[in-house]
Amino acid sequence: MNMQIRRAEEKDMKRIEALLLQVAAVHHQGRPDLFKKGTRKYNDDELLAIIKDDARPILVACDEEDQVLGYAFCIFQQHVDDSILTDIKTLYIDDLCVDETLRGKHIGKNLYEAVLIYAKEHDCYNVTLNVWACNTSAMQFYEACGLKPQKVGMEVIL
Repeated sequence: MNMQIRRAEEKDMKRIEALLLQVAAVHHQGRPDLFKKGTRKYNDDELLAIIKDDARPILVACDEEDQVLGYAFCIFQQHVDDSILTDIKTLYIDDLCVDETLRGKHIGKNLYEAVLIYAKEHDCYNVTLNVWACNTSAMQFYEACGLKPQKVGMEVIL
């Protein structure tokens, strides 16, 4: 499959919105006690603002017709002059999704590798992300990409 990875543009919003709904469905299925059904993480205005924000780049994987196949929402993070943390620059992957009908074709791996390149080009020390424990396929994907646990969130439901 011929594919290019580039920064998201306003013209990509409809496809990104459809993918956001797919992610929300996975989260709702895994944790219906936390995630509402049929919602998405960002509304149109929020998504447009993020697309235009250089501090929150969205990388999209596109096919030959420039149709979005997947995305990686990223956020630059840095804790300058923090009392305990060093001031390293991190590129945090806020969300990574490949269309559920196209998984297994290395689109996610290519997106992740593009994020690593993007982070290096912007002098980041590391790339981080969070993954819900109920999303076992995502956990396996990230482990296959070489990611290791940095910290673990824990809970007790009362």
